[in-house]
Amino acid sequence: MARLRKDPDAPRVPRKDRRGFNPFTVGALTLLAAAIITYFGFTKDLPFHRGFQMKVVFETSNNLRPNSPVRIAGVNVGKVKKVEGYEGGDGNAAVVTMEIKDEGLPIHKDATVKIRPRIFLEGNFFVDLQPGTPASPTIDDGDTIPVTQTATPVQLDQVLTALQSDTREDLQKFLEGYGTGLTYEPKAADDADQDPAVRGETAAKSLNDALDTGGPALRNAAIVNEALLGLERDDLSGLVKSVGTVMKALGTNERSLQDFVTNFNTTMASFASEDQNLRRTIALLPGTLRHADQAFDSLNASFPNTRAFAREILPGVRETPATIEASYPWIAQTRKLLGEDELRGLSKDLRPATADLAKLVDENLKALPQANLLSQCVVNTILPTGDLKVQDGQFTSGAENYKEFWWTMVGLAGESQNFDGNGQYVRFAVGGGDQSLSTGKYGGNAGSTLIANVNDRPLGTRPLYPGKRPPYNSEAPCKDQKLPNLDAAKSGPPDGGGATAASVRADLRRQNAANAARSSKAGGSGEDDLTAELADRLNPFRAGGGR
Repeated sequence: MARLRKDPDAPRVPRKDRRGFNPFTVGALTLLAAAIITYFGFTKDLPFHRGFQMKVVFETSNNLRPNSPVRIAGVNVGKVKKVEGYEGGDGNAAVVTMEIKDEGLPIHKDATVKIRPRIFLEGNFFVDLQPGTPASPTIDDGDTIPVTQTATPVQLDQVLTALQSDTREDLQKFLEGYGTGLTYEPKAADDADQDPAVRGETAAKSLNDALDTGGPALRNAAIVNEALLGLERDDLSGLVKSVGTVMKALGTNERSLQDFVTNFNTTMASFASEDQNLRRTIALLPGTLRHADQAFDSLNASFPNTRAFAREILPGVRETPATIEASYPWIAQTRKLLGEDELRGLSKDLRPATADLAKLVDENLKALPQANLLSQCVVNTILPTGDLKVQDGQFTSGAENYKEFWWTMVGLAGESQNFDGNGQYVRFAVGGGDQSLSTGKYGGNAGSTLIANVNDRPLGTRPLYPGKRPPYNSEAPCKDQKLPNLDAAKSGPPDGGGATAASVRADLRRQNAANAARSSKAGGSGEDDLTAELADRLNPFRAGGGR
């Protein structure tokens, strides 16, 4: 496309006659601009811009020069800007000005700075910067780190200068003595206090033997060292920091540290004296650790529930101060209640009674088993017996026998309403009819028979005498006795099971004769003997009674 002129009517000027910028000038300016851009591209510096700068004082600069790198943990974070002498030093001290990038900040006041060689045999030094601990304050732009926080490398010429003629001779003597110590063959006196495994061996031979067993030991040491590294980042640094804190605390009291060393030596001596037991204990440690791992797994599994419980209990914990505050009045009242004039004095007064009560409790411990047997007797024997219903034919009442007993007492009380000067009494109508009754033999082996006359012939005997006592085991507890059979004694015939009037009269004659014989022998009347027999019969405590 043709370029439009400002004035299309103006005459055209030939190219050779035109005037403008010189091509050489344009080319030179272009090359200058390219050089400037290339310089700043390689130096990665912006003109008229200065980064964070700090000054560091070294005992010597060690050929450190501008643009030498500044590194933190091996990463370049800045460079040296200027190296100059330090006015307050001994002539070798130098002040190094460094510029630090943003990724190297912040720098703390306890930071340390070292000059290190980049090549083993001197040359190309760099600055190794440790930025310090986060707990320390940070430095500002232009601040200076003192010489006490800096270090310089040892030069090879310094090492060679240290090895002067006297030092070399001492080193030779040391090496000769060391060689003699390794090859010296000990005598019996030298081996007296040595371990039996190394007696008669030179030091070199013992060292060789130690190398044979050194592998497993070094392997275990490597395992320990690897464990010391920790599982998380900064575990090892945290351990070193904690050990430093402990050592610092121990150093503040030398007396305590001496006692600690002495006690530690005593403890180690005790362990050494129990080396066999300690060896067996260490042998059991792997199994213990396996069980401990299982326990820790279970403990880790319980932590979620524990954390949930902790979250749930937080509201209650927050209310605890208010609860304690509200309990102060109650505590004050309780303290007064427990005072000398209240419960404390009462407890002193009750102390003698407490001793007697303790004795009573001891005696009750003996009485309670007997009371227990009595209770079981009542529950298992007496009460069930009272609940039995006696089956008595047409006279069966259908009520428990204990009720019939009290009904009898009520009826007897009703019949004894008459009384005289001797008190209440009951009258029984007796008479001498033509019907003779015999009681059967009683009173031991000889036997006696009581005979009486009634007006009417009896319908029968209720209950009929069974002929033997009910079974009773005097050795067994009452609770284990069998319940009595109240229906065992049935009604019998009026003649007592076959007795006739003739037999009854014969028994009466024999009884009268026996009574007369005993009366004449005892010198008393037969009536007195008959009364004694009746009294003996009715006595429940007589020997062999109760039939």
